[in-house]
Formats: sequence, structure tokens, C-alpha cells
Amino acid sequence: MAGWFDSHCHVQEEYLGGDDAPGAGLEPVMARARAAGIDRLVCIGTGAETSRQAVAVARSTAGAGSPPRAWASVGLHPHEASEGVEEVASLLAKEVDAGDGAIVAVGECGLDYYYEHSPRAAQRAVFAAQIALAHAYRLALVIHARDAWADLFDVLEAEGVPERTVLHCFTGGPDEVDRCLRAGMYVSFSGIVTFKNATGLREAAARCPLDRLLVETDSPFLAPVPHRGRTNEPSYLPFVGEAIAVVKGCAVDEIKERTAAAAAMVFSTGG
Repeated sequence: MAGWFDSHCHVQEEYLGGDDAPGAGLEPVMARARAAGIDRLVCIGTGAETSRQAVAVARSTAGAGSPPRAWASVGLHPHEASEGVEEVASLLAKEVDAGDGAIVAVGECGLDYYYEHSPRAAQRAVFAAQIALAHAYRLALVIHARDAWADLFDVLEAEGVPERTVLHCFTGGPDEVDRCLRAGMYVSFSGIVTFKNATGLREAAARCPLDRLLVETDSPFLAPVPHRGRTNEPSYLPFVGEAIAVVKGCAVDEIKERTAAAAAMVFSTGG
């Protein structure tokens, strides 16, 4: 049976190299992921530099011969929207032209009205530009959304939801998950689903069909119970899957298999 698929992580946070190669700090993280049964992961960019690092991580695993295999996304987080999307767009064009399949998505991009590190107008413009890039390159789109549901769906309606779109680290409730599903989106759940006060989120997970449900760590952030408060990493993904299995009333192995299949579908990574 195939292993777990971490649909969203930032393992380049362990990137120590300055020469476009993963540093020594990455291997222990990947080794622990391998031991925990993580077969595949998507390393997510949040700006030009972290996107370059994500691509390097992905390429370092392509011929490694042992899991986990990594792929990369290239994108600009809404926190950094004031920087403009030009550098990320140029990087995306260059790396896609390499033709090695390392890049599978645009993002993470979207809207964050909780922190508002960038003005809302800049966030909307940069989000729309990255939706256009996902359409142009026929890549998946990875969305970050916090306290911005109305504007999020307004921008998506105006630009058109890419066929393979995932709302990562979903934090809404049943109404929001229904709206995501009606829009044809995939929904990814993180370690928050294990938190004691996340009742509405667990209700949303219970409503989400398994062919549209992904699991993620969002590492190094949001470590699940029983590791809450620690630095998160892909090896903790099974705790997220176990929590989903509880709310779904099914076996953990089914969650592992079905969420991996859904992630492989949305990122076009194959079986």
C-alpha cells in the first residue's frame, strides 16, 4: 500500500545550502518522514526565494531512489503581496521551461485579512495574477485564505477557478467547505483538526468527501496534538490522518490511501 502524501509543507525551512542544493539539515527531516510512512510531499513556496528552495528540494529527491519524493510549488503569499508578483512569475516561467516536472502548482497565494501584512487591494491583485498563471501553465493552484471568504470567492469567480485548486489549511466550518466543494475545489486539512476547540473544523471534515479531501502538515507550523507547540514536520502527518479517520468513522489506512490518491490527482504526480 502506498504511504502518506503531505500535500503542503515548507521543508525548505530546513534548507541550509546557499548553492541551489538542499543543506544537511534537510536529510534528518526527510529520514523521519520516511520512517513515518510519508511517500510524497509538495514543498510550498511563499515568495521568490522560498520557491527557488522548494524547487531545489524537489529536484534533490527526483532520483533519490527512496521516499519521500518531493514536488514544488512557486508562489507569493498574501503577506508578501506588496512586493508584486513579477519576480515569482519570472521564476515560474524559467523553471517550468526546464521541463523536468518539478513544479506542480502555483502558490501558496490568496487573501489574509487577519494579519493584513499587505494592503487588501494588493492582495487581491496578486491573487488574481497567480490564478492567471495557474491557468496559463495548467498547474494546480494552492490557496491560502484567512478571514477573507467573501473576497476570496469574488476573485475566484472573476478569474475562473482552475480545474485543480486546493484550499490549504482549511479553517472554516460546514458552510465554507460546502462553498469550496460547489466551486470544484479540493480541501486540505492540517494539524488544526486535532485541536480541542476545532469542533466546526471537524464538522467540515466530516462533510468533505474523501475524493476531495487532502491532508497536510503545513510544517514547520501547526504541529498536531500530541506535538502541539513543537516545530512541525512531515513525519507528524499520520496524526492528522488519524483525526480525520475518527470524524469519518473509517480506518486510518483508508484515509491514507484516499487522501494520497486525491493529492496525486490534484497535483498530477501519478499513482
